[in-house]
Amino acid sequence: MIFFRGLCFGWISYCSLTFEIKRHSLMAAMGNTAAKAKYEQKVPAFYYRPTHTDCKLLREQWIRAKYERNEFEFIEKQEPYSAGYREGFLWKRGRDNGQFLSRKFILSEREGALKYFNKQDARDPKAVMKVETLNATFQPAKIGNPCGLQITYLKDNSTRNIFVYHSDAKEMVDWFNAIRAARFHYLQVAFPGASDEELVPKLTRNFMKEGFMEKTGPKHTEGFKKRWFTMDDRRLMYFKDPLDAYARGEVFIGSKENSYTVLAGLPPSTQGYHWNHGITIVTPERKFLFACETEAEQRDWIAAFQRVINRPMRPQEYAVEAHFKHKP
Repeated sequence: MIFFRGLCFGWISYCSLTFEIKRHSLMAAMGNTAAKAKYEQKVPAFYYRPTHTDCKLLREQWIRAKYERNEFEFIEKQEPYSAGYREGFLWKRGRDNGQFLSRKFILSEREGALKYFNKQDARDPKAVMKVETLNATFQPAKIGNPCGLQITYLKDNSTRNIFVYHSDAKEMVDWFNAIRAARFHYLQVAFPGASDEELVPKLTRNFMKEGFMEKTGPKHTEGFKKRWFTMDDRRLMYFKDPLDAYARGEVFIGSKENSYTVLAGLPPSTQGYHWNHGITIVTPERKFLFACETEAEQRDWIAAFQRVINRPMRPQEYAVEAHFKHKP
């Protein structure tokens, strides 16, 4: 497996170099503006345009799509992610045993759902993920595969994680953009007056921050336990393991106008923590206590929390906050 992954990364690096050389040659021959007009003339609004901060897979497939496959010159070449229906097999991580097994997936814009089946001939899906709450983000390091994709959706208003990959990089990026297309068309119906520029940022999102912290319980008398945290917009989720299917718990992070605050440090009477760099999140109901291993991690987490707290809440977020307040 390690040897295979090494070959995979090596091939990706080779392809990256080859197409970068080709791209720069084209740029020199045609000029940036002319080349962009030719090779990006029909990029769909929903198609993800990677930046330098995105994973290597996305950046390389963007180059291939433009200069090798000419996908944005000929609309018919966009059918794999533009058709409104996609069916195929992905390697999915098992919820309990952690083993990756081949599973059939179907994405249907008409049904507004992504489904997967445990058996090839199964009539009923194992899970139905509504496009309304669907998100996808590439997580190669976390999943341990250069094509690793994390899919999330809400089940009973709690976040559910699914981890998948495919050996073919184009196949995985096509799935990613097919999900974005389905989300785009759903949002066009849900918000008929919104422009493409308003809708595109809502299609998929990367997590604001992830990493390990320690946490204690609501009474602050329990010992601190190490947990994996994921900051997904206003949802702070914590897991025993980074690849857990379900969060052990979720915390809603509101705005400063609604009495949410983040503080460096822990209350003086706090005991039971092993890491010395504390964070206190104050909400209208209670205080949440966390501890980071390093001062740098503490600063990064506080900055992430502060960005959310400084942002006014949207009307629909009040409904989410109300659900968190009334959780059993």
